[in-house]
Amino acid sequence: MQVVSDPADPRLDDFRNLMDADVRPDRRGIVIAEGVNVVQRLAASPYSMRAVVGVPARIAALRPVLEPLQVPLYSVDKWLLSDVVGFRVTRGVLASADRPAPLDAADLVRSARRVAVLEGLNDFENLGALFRNAAAFGIEAVLLDARCADPLYRRSVRVSMGHVLRVPFAVLPDPWPAALDVVREFTVLALTPDPTAVALRDVAVPERWAVLLGAEGPGLSVDALAAADLRVRIPMADGVDSLNVATAAAVAFAHLA
Repeated sequence: MQVVSDPADPRLDDFRNLMDADVRPDRRGIVIAEGVNVVQRLAASPYSMRAVVGVPARIAALRPVLEPLQVPLYSVDKWLLSDVVGFRVTRGVLASADRPAPLDAADLVRSARRVAVLEGLNDFENLGALFRNAAAFGIEAVLLDARCADPLYRRSVRVSMGHVLRVPFAVLPDPWPAALDVVREFTVLALTPDPTAVALRDVAVPERWAVLLGAEGPGLSVDALAAADLRVRIPMADGVDSLNVATAAAVAFAHLA
């Protein structure tokens, strides 16, 4: 473990100015994990770790997991850490890793039985929560259209509690929704609040299924709904017309799984 006392030290460059830097194109090659639990999941993932920085107590807690990986460990004061990243770090530790090469959607779903497909889901925190739910209910692959947010953005990784690092995903190419041809051997279930859709409780669970989910507000596009095999709704009490997309996904995954 190396003690760093200078915020300008180049060894901390992976973690510098994360408030805006980790959405810039030149930073897209790096994954950032925050917090002990998320860093532990990063260490257990296929992602190649680059460095870990944190306050001494957090680094000490992680050393049994990190030392076999021979990753550089940088111990810093909590105020220096906040100065470097650009915001108050309350979880005390961050790690960086290299991004792997993008996965091919067709290869990803070839042997899968449970898949989630996302259209226009551009909220980082909703995306992270959805991946956490996907991991909880055994979703084997998540497919995203080109308008979805980046699952490996720092906030998505944090909200997913690191589970975005264990659920494989791929970005579908345009045009959309023609790209849904990759799941044509699945029963594609489009989740919608439309009262004319089939109630989720009445859906006979197919052998292979793909749940199609849209962004909060607009929901699924007309074209995406038309491309599905079945439109499905979650029955709700009067006066409530919809759920948060990650919550709706969890309800659907739990029923189907």
